[in-house]
Amino acid sequence: MNGTPANTETKPWYLSKTIIGTAITGVAIVGGFFGVDLDEETKKLVVDQTEALVVAGAALGGTVLTIYGRFAAKKALR
Repeated sequence: MNGTPANTETKPWYLSKTIIGTAITGVAIVGGFFGVDLDEETKKLVVDQTEALVVAGAALGGTVLTIYGRFAAKKALR
């Protein structure tokens, strides 16, 4: 064993369910100070929907950047 994990796939930090879940929990705690209460099912739904929104936003951003890059390129394609 050389000290590296068997699963070496990586992903952006903002796609981590741990990060998204922590952010949602933080928002729920702050909301609790203002009288907002979310049950566990609602929290899970919010995490899942937030993850889907982030993934869709990243995909859309990548598409827009790709199209922009092609039009902004200085050299023609062969």
